[in-house]
Amino acid sequence: MAVDRDHVLRAAAALLTRKSTATMDEVAKAAGISRATLHRHFAGRDALVRALESLGIAECESALDTARADEGPAADAVRRLVRAFEPSAALLAFLYTENQLFEGEQQNAGWTRIDERISALFRRGQESGEFRIDLTPAWLTEALYGLLASGAWAVLEGRVAAKDFTFMITELLLGGALRREES
Repeated sequence: MAVDRDHVLRAAAALLTRKSTATMDEVAKAAGISRATLHRHFAGRDALVRALESLGIAECESALDTARADEGPAADAVRRLVRAFEPSAALLAFLYTENQLFEGEQQNAGWTRIDERISALFRRGQESGEFRIDLTPAWLTEALYGLLASGAWAVLEGRVAAKDFTFMITELLLGGALRREES
């Protein structure tokens, strides 16, 4: 029987998002395969996390393309981006916390590309006068990641409705990022 690598990765992501300390045995069970089969595809946890990272990077880049982050008003682009990230939010939540420990000294070039594209969106919003200039694009990017991760965990745990994910994140982020008229 052929193993569907994408299915295994998604099952692993779903489990690891809920239980980051899950063993390879637990990952195999969640994917419906034996531990031996899992190890034939991923030599260990590090290899599995690297594969999840590659999937996460691919999905983030796809979400950025789908959201057309360089088109139209920046606030609208942020809303489209959060909506495009939503299907991958649980995977991103796991990777956001895992990579803080896993990456060490050097960040994967894929994350650097993603950071640059999102920061460019916030910079564009600042240059157009939509977003506050006292918050750096790097900080706004990190805030977005944090909100995406928190939103994913809240939905997974049933504390908030999945249908509210995009609204909650964009309203909180943009509520703090939008430039206000001075009185």
